[in-house]
Amino acid sequence: MKELAKVYDPAQVEDSTYDFWLKGGWFTAHRDPAKKPYTIVMPPPNITGQLHMGHAMDETWQDILIRHKRMQGFSALWVPGTDHASIATEARIVAEMKEEGLAKEDLGRDRFLERAWQWKENYGGRIVQQLKKLGSSCDWTRERFTLDDGCSRAVLHVFKKLYDEGLIYRGERIINWCPHCLTSISDAEVEHEERQGSLWYVKYPVVGCASTSTAQQCEPGASRTAPRRVSDGSEATATGWETTEYITVATTRPETMLGDVAVAVHPQDERYKHLHGKMVLLPLVGREIPVVTDDYVDMDFGTGVVKITPAHDPNDFEVGRRHGLPVLKIMTDDAHINENGGKYAGLERTAARKAVVADLEAGGYLDKTENHGHNVGTCYRCGTTVEPMVSLQWFVKMEPLAGPAIEAVKAGRIKFVPERFTKTYLHWMENTRDWTISRQLWWGHRIPAWYCDACGEITVSETAPAVCGHCGSGQLHQDEDTLDTWFSSALWPFSTLGWPEDTEDYQYFYPTNTLVTGYDIIGFWVSRMIFSGLHYTGREPFDTVLIHGLVRDAEGRKMSKSLGNGIDPLDVIAEYGADALRFTLIVGSTPGNDLRFSDDKVKASRNFANKLWNAARFVQMNLTEGFTPGLPPADKLELSDRWVLAEFNTLVREVTDNLDRYEFGLAAQKVYEFIWDNYCDWTIEIAKARMNGADAQSADTARRVLVWLLDGALKLLHPFMPFITEEIYRTLPGSAETIMMQPWPQWDAALDFAQEQKDFGEVIALVCAVRNARAEMQVHPAKRTSIIIESAQAAAFEAGKQVIQRLASADDVRCVAKYDGDTAGMVQVATPVARAFVPMLELIDRDKELARLQKELAAAEGEIKSLSGRLDNQGFIQKAPENVVQDIRDKLARAQEKKRNIEEGLAALG
Repeated sequence: MKELAKVYDPAQVEDSTYDFWLKGGWFTAHRDPAKKPYTIVMPPPNITGQLHMGHAMDETWQDILIRHKRMQGFSALWVPGTDHASIATEARIVAEMKEEGLAKEDLGRDRFLERAWQWKENYGGRIVQQLKKLGSSCDWTRERFTLDDGCSRAVLHVFKKLYDEGLIYRGERIINWCPHCLTSISDAEVEHEERQGSLWYVKYPVVGCASTSTAQQCEPGASRTAPRRVSDGSEATATGWETTEYITVATTRPETMLGDVAVAVHPQDERYKHLHGKMVLLPLVGREIPVVTDDYVDMDFGTGVVKITPAHDPNDFEVGRRHGLPVLKIMTDDAHINENGGKYAGLERTAARKAVVADLEAGGYLDKTENHGHNVGTCYRCGTTVEPMVSLQWFVKMEPLAGPAIEAVKAGRIKFVPERFTKTYLHWMENTRDWTISRQLWWGHRIPAWYCDACGEITVSETAPAVCGHCGSGQLHQDEDTLDTWFSSALWPFSTLGWPEDTEDYQYFYPTNTLVTGYDIIGFWVSRMIFSGLHYTGREPFDTVLIHGLVRDAEGRKMSKSLGNGIDPLDVIAEYGADALRFTLIVGSTPGNDLRFSDDKVKASRNFANKLWNAARFVQMNLTEGFTPGLPPADKLELSDRWVLAEFNTLVREVTDNLDRYEFGLAAQKVYEFIWDNYCDWTIEIAKARMNGADAQSADTARRVLVWLLDGALKLLHPFMPFITEEIYRTLPGSAETIMMQPWPQWDAALDFAQEQKDFGEVIALVCAVRNARAEMQVHPAKRTSIIIESAQAAAFEAGKQVIQRLASADDVRCVAKYDGDTAGMVQVATPVARAFVPMLELIDRDKELARLQKELAAAEGEIKSLSGRLDNQGFIQKAPENVVQDIRDKLARAQEKKRNIEEGLAALG
């Protein structure tokens, strides 16, 4: 039998253990008709990525699930993989080439893609190796990549299917454009941030009112002068018009007025009814544009007048479509003013804004400027302010796809944990717009559409066509754009299993079960997988979406480069071990909520690993020659044995239930407390005396219980801390080849020693109370006394007498139902069911003991007041379950008994 080293060194254990798992093929899932499948697909990290705390959290949660289900007897498959990440990867490669003085156009598409694939081979597997350092038990034999042949075949199949169904189309619509990445991005890829800006009030001259003699026709009760041309050629205004009739527009983006094609007012706004159908003059440009009426306008915002720029605002685009307005694009792809911007052509948008504002002010068109906070859309990849822009792109028609995806969640066939994220999902799906799927990039799935140079028609095909599908011409060229990365990852739950082929893996492992992810990509990815699974396979892609929160620093701040508070998980692993990192990310975590990370927490996790290691070494060193593992018959078990076995039995039931409810943090905390408190601090301490005593039967029983419990506790801890549990398990007598394939512990009726569990719990409570009293009175542990225990449950304390003697530093213990003897010189210690009389006054300071009892009395009275208040609340009594109310009544009775015991102790001190 292998001996454990004196000190636990994760660096000496973790890498070799992971290699052992890989060589044993323990992660590989098998199709077994006798087993139920359980499938998780890993949210594929980008090949440009490096392991960060978010990844570590995400992968640890998944690993806990898959290890637990594997031990429960499921055929558990965790599919790993990576995402080609079009924007991020191409940006990385372009930046690398720039340092060499190259642009991708210098290479051409084919040579650029050769370089991209080489980059992927060199760097794309880095994060996979980092996931292995974390202990991820993925089935690496089934590792996938979004650009591999199988996933690519699925993408082309889906594009063709949607196109044939009329759900993919090509057209000019308003899209989100990133001037830095030089590509379109979807709504989900736009991150909004609150910024402090300005609201500029710009005066647009009104055209077409009557002259001053008939001004009543323009605005009853007002005296205004209609705009007129300056006949002598002088520059009376910036546009060559004179007027005192204006309509004022409030805007946060004055530079886009160069592309205005109308101004809009609400049809019910009395202030502007006289201008319906009129024209206004666009300042600085001199173009006449109409005043239109539309319900979109908010009468209460600004002046109640909105400038309409269909080419650069999504709402304006819709208004323009309703009114048949032209679309005038005034921005280049890199966010400079184009030739439609007149004298401002060539200026970058920020510089153009300054120039436009200056000219508006100089021309008398700027009425006023106000500070104004508003949301600004930015590219989720590079942080550049997104430019809404009309562009010819490919789109997915979302309304027909969103409906079934909404219904699947509302009907409960897919549930979110926590449930509150259902609202996030439904809000996104119910308000979704058509999805822009084309990207102006070379790295990715190229759009399978070919344009005929002869007839101009489009042929969509899963394979390159030889001739045009409309006229038969061979003069074809393929679309230059690639598909949005999320288009391929939307197929991830089934494309990774071989779909669209009806593979054996697809038949057995699909639909998958639990998707683990962060709340930030519900719109990006979760929603798209749901509608894709339903539309393409006819089934929900998973039944549960488990949402975790962010990992924040010790002060609760989001980790970021700008704050310099990021923590590299690999650094933590190097110093403390992967198990310590994993346990830190689990204890205290709850679904959907953020978690604070600190050095103190990691050190506590490391200390727990050391505690477990030392306990295992103690057990190993105290095993006898020819030791036979397994629990002895029940009649050989002592009270403390029955107590700890019942505690473990309860732990098994509760932890299993917690894991089934995704309460990982609670489950881990319970296992931690059992190992640290029940096993190490109590069971091992009690066993020491038994194993060194004269009773050979008691010593053997103690050893067998220790080994049996350690075996079970390691199995419960394994999903959370796989490395140390594997290393210790394989040193236990009778262990199998690996812990990860062992059955998950089950609740056992034969170990339901409920009365013994309760009785010995009271013994422990008394020992703790005596220890606390001795500590508060500063009595040295070597000073021993006798103890008289008064309790209605005297038999239970009699059975635990030896434990009390050893752990409460007592030479003699006497248990009685009622003590009527002399209490002079005795300290009294009270628990809810017992009172201990300890002759220690000669060893202590009487005043300090009085102060201690007064403090305990105050605490007891506070508890009584709180519990009584709850029972006096009729609303609570009527609504609370009867078992909850009874539990409070029982607690009150115990608190009142404790108070009486303390008062008697005070009386004895005089």
